[in-house]
Amino acid sequence: MKEVSKLLDYRSDIKVVDATVRDGGLVNDFYFTDEFVSDLYKANIEAGVDYMEFGYKASKKLFDVDKFGKWKFCNDDDIRSIVGENNTDLKIAVMADVGRCDYKNDIAPKSESPIDLVRVATYIHTIPEAVDMIEDACKKGYQASCNIMAISNARESELSAALDILGKTPVDVFYIVDSFGALYPEQLERLADIYLNFAAKYNKKVGIHAHNNLQLAFANTVEAAGIGIDWLDATYSSMGRGAGNCAMELLLGFLKNPKYEIYPVFKFIEKHMTALKENGVVWGYDLQYLMTGLLNQHPRTAIKFTKDARKDYANFYKEIITEEV
Repeated sequence: MKEVSKLLDYRSDIKVVDATVRDGGLVNDFYFTDEFVSDLYKANIEAGVDYMEFGYKASKKLFDVDKFGKWKFCNDDDIRSIVGENNTDLKIAVMADVGRCDYKNDIAPKSESPIDLVRVATYIHTIPEAVDMIEDACKKGYQASCNIMAISNARESELSAALDILGKTPVDVFYIVDSFGALYPEQLERLADIYLNFAAKYNKKVGIHAHNNLQLAFANTVEAAGIGIDWLDATYSSMGRGAGNCAMELLLGFLKNPKYEIYPVFKFIEKHMTALKENGVVWGYDLQYLMTGLLNQHPRTAIKFTKDARKDYANFYKEIITEEV
């Protein structure tokens, strides 16, 4: 149980990261209008959000540019068309996915780019390439985080080894990523203890990116903040792959730092997020995502279930519980 003071006070070290375009883009193939992204940028500035993640730096050799919106690739000129010189306190982030990013060619030096933070996404078994990507980003002048995905499937010994390797790099932030939305607060606390020990050893920060399969994304993010994790991801209206993420409106409502303002978030949701859902874009908690979360499985089967407009939940559960992993 957290001390009341940890829930009523605020820490100046907290950084709120908006991942709406990046994680939400997995729902609509990144086809956001310029008005949507521009208004989101302005809402984040007004709300006091610290970082806005625009999308991926995906390889155009691996992904067909005609099948995705531009925020799958985050060209610097496209970002500039939204932020200009970005003479604000809001910093710009992109995600570089190990094995899916031509980072040496597609990520320019920081002096030529509006981007501030490169978020390297990796699995435990691809840490060596993640290290190379981190070193490349930092050499070019960027901040860097390492977002270790599918952490609910990682062995503690492997996680400790990975964090020890990452600690020796110039990375700024280690991220706990609950990709399958399978973690309970008690499990998160145990994982966070491992992360925080290595962060203290190497003078790094720790972040959390939670998914909502068990309707615990907000709870886990609050737990993380109470433990001492500083970087907190959220999305407007919880928009994100499958069951979605920690909702920005919940997070800013919880944080006590007077720099954060929730009203601009409500205005943006009223104008844009409601319209997305009315136009048929689907995300958020549902039984199929609960099931994959309970089984600690990747939600790809639940995503297909949703796209196929199936409603035979019990039969779906039988399919995935008997599936060979």
